Amino acid sequence: MNSQDVILGMLMKESLTGYEIKQLLEDVFAYFYSSSYGTIYPMLTRMEKEGLITKEIVLQDGKPNKNVLNITDKGRDCFNAYLQGPLEEDSTKKSDFMMRLYFGEFIGYDKLVALLKQVQEDTQKKLNQLCEKHLLYKDEMHPTQIICIQIGIQEYNAKLETIAQGLLSIEQLEQGKSGV
Repeated sequence: MNSQDVILGMLMKESLTGYEIKQLLEDVFAYFYSSSYGTIYPMLTRMEKEGLITKEIVLQDGKPNKNVLNITDKGRDCFNAYLQGPLEEDSTKKSDFMMRLYFGEFIGYDKLVALLKQVQEDTQKKLNQLCEKHLLYKDEMHPTQIICIQIGIQEYNAKLETIAQGLLSIEQLEQGKSGV
């Protein structure tokens, strides 16, 4: 899976502008696909040159013209080939948090607890945002899209539960050291 596959998938459903694609990558897809803003427009240019998409210029009154992107038959074939191909193994993003946590015994109790509480707070915010999006869009979503959202919700819940249990373990360990 690469950015081309994701963009073609978006265009299978509807025509979009580059800005709308960027918004979807930052909003909906950010929970399971990472793409940098700087790669979107060069990717769209390449896809257009390869005949996977076409660009339609829409004139607007009082605003800059809008470039609406459409998938071509060749683009549909390419996307379908991706969908029918073998499933790629999931890859995990690099995680500075996990690296620091793994070596947490070297940063001291207070710093370790602060790190865990910060990630706990950030994860709760992300969970809340995902739940809000689920409520907002669930009536328009295909069941497979709902499954994606539910997996994300469960992963955030599991992370929160694990951090909470870890904080208790670390606190008990620290109390045992101090004899409290």
